[in-house]
Amino acid sequence: MDTRGQGSVWQKGDTPDEGAGSPSVPGFMTQGITDPTNYYYRRLFTDAVRALETARGHAAIDADRIAVTGGSQGGGIAIAAAGLDPTIQVAMPDVPFLCHYRRAIELIDTNPYGEIVKWCATHRTDIDHALRTLSYFDGVNFAARARARALFSVGLMDTICPPSTVYAAYNHWAGDKDIRVWRFNNHEGGGDFQTVEKVRYLRNIWN
Repeated sequence: MDTRGQGSVWQKGDTPDEGAGSPSVPGFMTQGITDPTNYYYRRLFTDAVRALETARGHAAIDADRIAVTGGSQGGGIAIAAAGLDPTIQVAMPDVPFLCHYRRAIELIDTNPYGEIVKWCATHRTDIDHALRTLSYFDGVNFAARARARALFSVGLMDTICPPSTVYAAYNHWAGDKDIRVWRFNNHEGGGDFQTVEKVRYLRNIWN
């Protein structure tokens, strides 16, 4: 899924984000942060659900065997999609971002969570409004709604998405779940080893 407005360091994204406008720290974490109706990730999570609707309608897709997966931000989007779309059968979030915001911003100031830290340092009187907005888009809350089978991964030395935030989403996951723990890895998690784990996981479910 093309993440609107983001693109990458080597190409421009094809999907613009036309909803931004309020004061924010460079990046995406604080765009519209004082209002849940205008927060950036509301638009992005909606895109994910619409992408799934499109996939289910494609002639080459088996609508009864749809899985979502992604790493970091993609992992957080996968959690949100599984919480919002009850037709998803399997979710495989790797080292997921966007989980337990409040704990993350009190533990680390590395980006992207550091964007929120910097915003709060400037907008001292609006912190409670920001935290309220973030609660609507927290992977922990989407996990509590998710009924799909899930395979998580976590890097215990992750300095981008602290392990405790990943475990917060995992522990709240409502469906059957498992997790692969990479004890000595940072935000790269299991890398290709985790890819193998995911292939095996799907094979055990759908073969």
